[in-house]
Amino acid sequence: MRGMLNKLLARLIVYGELDVIWPDGTASHYAGAPGPIAAIAIHDDATVRRLALGPGMALGEGYMDGTITPVDCSIHDVLHVLMASVERAERDVPLLRAQAVFNRVARPLVQMNDARKARRNVAHHYDLNGRLYSLFLDRDRQYSCGYFPRGDETIDEAQIAKKRHIAAKLMLDRPDLTVLDIGCGWGGMALTLARDYGARVTGITLSVEQLNEARSRAQAEGLAERVTFELVDYRNMNRTFDRIVSVGMFEHVGLPNYQAYFDTIKRCLHPDGVALVHAIGRFDGPAGTSPWLAKYIFPGGYSPSLSEVFGPVERSGLRSTDIEILRLHYAKTLNHWRKRFAANRDTIASLYDERFCRMFEFYLSGSELAFAVQDHMVFQLQLARRQDAVPLTRDYITETERKAARQTA
Repeated sequence: MRGMLNKLLARLIVYGELDVIWPDGTASHYAGAPGPIAAIAIHDDATVRRLALGPGMALGEGYMDGTITPVDCSIHDVLHVLMASVERAERDVPLLRAQAVFNRVARPLVQMNDARKARRNVAHHYDLNGRLYSLFLDRDRQYSCGYFPRGDETIDEAQIAKKRHIAAKLMLDRPDLTVLDIGCGWGGMALTLARDYGARVTGITLSVEQLNEARSRAQAEGLAERVTFELVDYRNMNRTFDRIVSVGMFEHVGLPNYQAYFDTIKRCLHPDGVALVHAIGRFDGPAGTSPWLAKYIFPGGYSPSLSEVFGPVERSGLRSTDIEILRLHYAKTLNHWRKRFAANRDTIASLYDERFCRMFEFYLSGSELAFAVQDHMVFQLQLARRQDAVPLTRDYITETERKAARQTA
């Protein structure tokens, strides 16, 4: 199997350099165009075999288990070489090409997120110890892409800017507008819309941990009369609202459920209402979720291409009134998270263990690089039932943001 893995790496590494120290102590060097440099040690033959047959799963598991270790570098450096090379060479490497085809074909099966499976998938990641997220997210626990108008914002500034940007697109131009927040997280967006814009918000989630925290926050901030949080699947929501927002939740819907998702927005949106969906997407067309990410981090998760999104939108009868692509904003967000995680690593290890820390390091680095050197991006899709629900130009977005920034300065 060493020979097979050697051939795979020789074809794969087209950008940067990678040194591999094999279980017997010998070393191999792989190099492509000038780029990042990294080295790993593989500590047993079983890991060599798993890497040769299924590198997408074996690399992450090997790092978690300690059978693959970076040498004089970090796992981020290793992934930088590998992921930048995969982006350039995947179509030319038969094993990687075959795995990509399999992952794409298997999407409908692995993403059949009915109500029971959806709740189980959410619990897998979001019902972890609440203190974990406070140790690497911003103060408001916004677990989604921040917004970097200048590019050098702190993570707290970027998340405040993101909420302001979304609020502007929701056109909260008068008090007491009703808002449905689909996938409300720990409540930060809902509380912001109520506190700063006078909205009356209903947040729904499938995470018990997030539900309890969001309710506690609403009570503590004196907003319990304006904001309510419920443990509800979006498909079971039948009330109507002036505005609907969904941030970082669409990635968990699953391809077979896109039609139900947008039909729900149409059903729950007032005729003159406005909705805003903020989600991860991809530039290069339909693909599959990393098998490692699906197993350990986001079971049932998928980041779609826009071609997969607009068909269900069109069939729902909703109008696409605006779309914006945020290209490198999530790479910047994840870079902040990764550094904050590293700064608090000892505390996080005391909550869980070393294997958990390595799992999260692999996840944060791989995700950052998916946006920095591969095809991932974030889209914000504004929707309405009527074409005249929003102004003719986008000028109102910037004007509203600037006004809100002055009021909170």
